[in-house]
Amino acid sequence: MQAYHNKEKGFGIIYDDIYLVNGARTPFGKLCGTLANISPTDLAIYACRAALAKAGVAPSDIDQVMMANIGQCSYDSYFLPRHVGLYSGVPEKVPAVMLQRICGSGFETITAGADQITLGKADVTLCGGTESMSLAPTVSYGNRMGYALGRVEFRDFLWEALNDTAGVPMGCTAENVAKQYGITRAETDEFGKLSMDRAIAATERGYLKEEITPLNSAIFEAAGCKPRKVNLPKKVVDFVTDENIRATSLDIMAKLPTVFDKEGVQTAANSSGMVDGAAAAIVARKSYIDANSINPLSRIVASTTSAIDHKVMGLGPVPAIRLLLEMTGLKIEDIGLIEINEAFGAQFIGCERELGLDRNICNVNGGAIAYGHPLAATGLRLSVTLSREMNLRKAKYGIASACIGGGQGNAILFENVNL
Repeated sequence: MQAYHNKEKGFGIIYDDIYLVNGARTPFGKLCGTLANISPTDLAIYACRAALAKAGVAPSDIDQVMMANIGQCSYDSYFLPRHVGLYSGVPEKVPAVMLQRICGSGFETITAGADQITLGKADVTLCGGTESMSLAPTVSYGNRMGYALGRVEFRDFLWEALNDTAGVPMGCTAENVAKQYGITRAETDEFGKLSMDRAIAATERGYLKEEITPLNSAIFEAAGCKPRKVNLPKKVVDFVTDENIRATSLDIMAKLPTVFDKEGVQTAANSSGMVDGAAAAIVARKSYIDANSINPLSRIVASTTSAIDHKVMGLGPVPAIRLLLEMTGLKIEDIGLIEINEAFGAQFIGCERELGLDRNICNVNGGAIAYGHPLAATGLRLSVTLSREMNLRKAKYGIASACIGGGQGNAILFENVNL
């Protein structure tokens, strides 16, 4: 293990023999779609159970549970990490923790799991992220203290959460990136369509079946706990559909109004979709893998976190990826595949230009513009998808990264151990 910290460049660590064993996710339901009434806790239980099965890891072998959830929108949200662990079959003596780094939280669960292993506090960790954007409430903060006559105020929590009250709403930061790099509306639409086309192609060739667990109504049980009954809409059986994916054309996209700036480039079609869903992965040390004859997806080589000016939040992956390369002695040309979360089309293009990326190896199965961006689950989806694709393409190294609201970025370097 080798740690790095520099307030100008960022913070990171190189790991010794820690692996991403395997993972799984739920389908991502569109806002107010099929999964709209499923709590984030239950979405995470689906994903974690599937990840354990996919990895071939017994729940009883888990030493730590690392969970992420950004928009707490169920009545038992305080207990989410603990409940997910228990109803996933993890022993009651195993603790659970909630992590939050907004859009980078999924990555944070992986690195936190790896950190626990590095510190000798675990051999195997269950890492998950879950989000229900549909269940985001309409809120009235301070209601308990009463209100003046005619002064009752309720706000849309989901919409308000996109507004960084320190300065610039997140969508506007993408417009700032577009202005900084001279990115046009046409370029942003073209990238958005590429994301959608790639996701449609991945769906049609069955690529996603290996990571999506089919959802059905269920009753989750755990020793000594009340059963959790989960009901999908009537007649929904083996739900596997990423509902935000839809065919489109540049002509249709060009007719849409911009959302954040009247003269801007970001629309509903070239920005990440609001969706409901969860993802999970198993992280373990080499000795456990060898002892259990497990074939992992990838090795977790290193991770980084950086911070930048919040006004250009979307460029967060740039310093995080640069530091990752500096720490490991690699060059961008050594990286065979890259996943950068598509919070906004212009944001991705800005990172692409700054880092000199080859679009042909980036987000090759589409990104969040197509699938949607269930905040806490995204980093896990990217990591599992990237690791799977590295094995298919026989790429030695891959990087997954995301920008983070408020002006941050994080990244993980994965190595293909199956060459």
